[in-house]
Amino acid sequence: MKARELRELSTDELHQRLRDLKRKLLNLRFQLASGQLQNTAEIGKTKRDIARTLTVLRERELAKDRNA
Repeated sequence: MKARELRELSTDELHQRLRDLKRKLLNLRFQLASGQLQNTAEIGKTKRDIARTLTVLRERELAKDRNA
């Protein structure tokens, strides 16, 4: 998902998405350790999605502080 699409989501939706992505990353790591993971690039994609989500959340936090 692109940052532009993430900015359209509400803050609660972003937090839920972050929880889901972290759970997905944990499962991918378990699959990697057990030798069941077929596409190892999925780990990198998930990490980047987590970073994008955290970036959008931080942008909102800074904007809120600036306006207050």
